[in-house]
Amino acid sequence: MEQDTNQAKSAQGSGPYEEGKRAGAHPLVVILGVIFGLWLLMWLYVPGSKQKPGAMPERLPTATAPDQDTAPVMFHVKTTIPELNVIIVMVPPQATDSQVVGLLKRLRQARLDSTLSTLVPATTPGHKLGDHAVAEIYIFSDPQYGTPEAVSVLARGAHTPGELYPRATPFETAMEQVRGHYRIDLNDTGKPDQGSVGFADESGVHSKHYQPIF
Repeated sequence: MEQDTNQAKSAQGSGPYEEGKRAGAHPLVVILGVIFGLWLLMWLYVPGSKQKPGAMPERLPTATAPDQDTAPVMFHVKTTIPELNVIIVMVPPQATDSQVVGLLKRLRQARLDSTLSTLVPATTPGHKLGDHAVAEIYIFSDPQYGTPEAVSVLARGAHTPGELYPRATPFETAMEQVRGHYRIDLNDTGKPDQGSVGFADESGVHSKHYQPIF
């Protein structure tokens, strides 16, 4: 009987709980385990946690450079031909067609805002429809062709007999040098503004890179 009692006590002492002893893991072990688990999760899933303190990132964000095709192009008025209501504008040779398009749109917006005179000279000062009631703006890059002589050839049209102006620049040559063309005619209420890359005369003859913009 006494032996059975001793065995029972021995069995109770070998169980998971003993009187006077703590059940389960020590709290410090639990806390350290939780901290380690959180650190491991951060190291695995948070990219910045893998970077050593004070170390430079592998790739620094770079500022976006302005696209050359969309950057505003510099221009200046070279000359005017008052009797033809013509303005000749020069842009750098490296100007892209996209920049020429941007300049054409800028000129048209200024015309709509009645501020075109701040960019180019008036062609019809004092006119009831405005200072640019009728105007043609030719955009060139080559100063050899951005001249009254070349523009006068273009104004006469492709079908003017060449023998009438034997010393003039050929129409086809001058036409191919036009970077952009903006025709304004406020008397034409249906389409007062016509702008294009390249050039086209009223008969429809146009340069190789001609492209209507508006």
